[in-house]
Amino acid sequence: MAKLISKTYGDALFTLAVEENKTDELVEEISQLLDILKKEEDFSKLMNHPRIPVEEKTTLVKEIFTGRISDELVGFLILVVTKGRYFAINDILEYFLDSAKEFKGIGVAYVTTPMELNEDQKKAVEEKLLSTTQYKEMEMHYIIGPELIGGMQIRIKDRVVDSSIRTKILKMQQNLMQIQL
Repeated sequence: MAKLISKTYGDALFTLAVEENKTDELVEEISQLLDILKKEEDFSKLMNHPRIPVEEKTTLVKEIFTGRISDELVGFLILVVTKGRYFAINDILEYFLDSAKEFKGIGVAYVTTPMELNEDQKKAVEEKLLSTTQYKEMEMHYIIGPELIGGMQIRIKDRVVDSSIRTKILKMQQNLMQIQL
C-alpha cells in the first residue's frame, strides 16, 4: 500500500512540476527537504503522532516551511498531512526524484563488485550502460560486496544483471542437486 501511496502522490507532484515548468527547481528543493526530513526524526514522529490534530500539524507545516520552500511544495505537504499520508512522505519525495531523473533521461545504476574498481573500469562500465540503455546520462553508485567472489551485479530500477561468480556457483549447485544417480 505504501508503494501505491508514494506512486499516486509522487505522480501528482511530478505532474504539477511539469505543468508549471518547475521540474528543476522542485528537484533541488525536494532533495534538500528530503535530507532535512531524514535528519529530523523528531519532526516525523510529531507529524505521525495520532493524538495531535491535523489542524495543528498543518499549522506547524505552514509556520515552519512558508517562505523557506515554494508555495507549491508547502501546499503539497499540507495536502499530504490533511490526507493522513505523512508517514509515506520520504517515499513520496523519493518517487518524485526518481520520476524527474527518468524524465530527464538519467538512469540510476547500482554496481556491486567484490573489490573497488579503478577509474578506468568505472568509466568502462558507465559507457557500456549508456550504450545499452536509452539513458543519456547515468548516476552511478558503486558498492563493494566481497561475497560475490568475482564478476559484478548491476541493478537499474527493477532489472538486475548478475554475472557474479557466487551466482554461477549457486546455479551449478542447484543443477547438481537435480541430478539423480
